[in-house]
Amino acid sequence: RTEIVKKIWAYIKKNGLQDKKNKRMINADEKLSKFFGKKQISMFDLAKLISKHVK
Repeated sequence: RTEIVKKIWAYIKKNGLQDKKNKRMINADEKLSKFFGKKQISMFDLAKLISKHVK
């Protein structure tokens, strides 16, 4: 799970998806919004969401 979080964070940083005003929020692009199920998610909820998909 740790590796998955690292890869997703690398993608977020590379594509500038971290909210400019609130760095704890991630503004999802088209790919991530399909995975997240919404347009914005907190970095704390990211790990919870990944846990649902990975055992």
